[in-house]
Amino acid sequence: MTLLEIRGLETFYGKSQALFGVDLTVDEGEVVALMGRNGMGKTTTIRSICHLTPARSGTIRFAGKDIARLRPHKIARLGIGLVPEGRRCFPNLTVEENLLAAARTGKWTLAGVNALFPRLAERRGQYASTLSGGEQQMLAIGRALLTNPSLLILDEATEGLAPVIRQDIWRAIRTVKKEGQSILIVDKTLSELLPVADRCTILEKGRTVWNGAPAALDDETQQRFLGV
Repeated sequence: MTLLEIRGLETFYGKSQALFGVDLTVDEGEVVALMGRNGMGKTTTIRSICHLTPARSGTIRFAGKDIARLRPHKIARLGIGLVPEGRRCFPNLTVEENLLAAARTGKWTLAGVNALFPRLAERRGQYASTLSGGEQQMLAIGRALLTNPSLLILDEATEGLAPVIRQDIWRAIRTVKKEGQSILIVDKTLSELLPVADRCTILEKGRTVWNGAPAALDDETQQRFLGV
């Protein structure tokens, strides 16, 4: 069953158009990789889904409900958990306070997140501002999971992180996928991203230009749209 459905999405920053008709779907239990070079509209698409940069036209449906005009906090309550680019943890709250700030009842509990990321359990009394970038990313993912979302969105899941931390993040993402979590994920590390994805959608200059299974993403398509 389709959980998220986007059709003909157009978004502007002032008078400058960023999206020119993005089409995207995520089914229940599916992991979709949103791909493209820098500046092609991936983050803008995510911001439009969450109404952080409202769409000018097109449709955004989540669990059968039109959410294109809903405020961000109402979209979050419907079951979309966002791990934004830049993490945006609350610096003056402890790790545990960050995790519990927006927690909702469901299968993901504080104990479950601590088991997923043991580093967070070790640092539960530390202020978020004292954590490394990788630990803050773990915290941002854990915080989103504790809202018990139907759809988890990760924007630049491992960008700028040390290799050992990236391995921990990808291990956690694979674990979350096994739990049946629907995920929309942006990341540039194709060697880690493609094995975890069920389907890929590529954006080029604010438009959807390719959609398919990772196995169908051949070298020519990668060279043309991803520059790898």
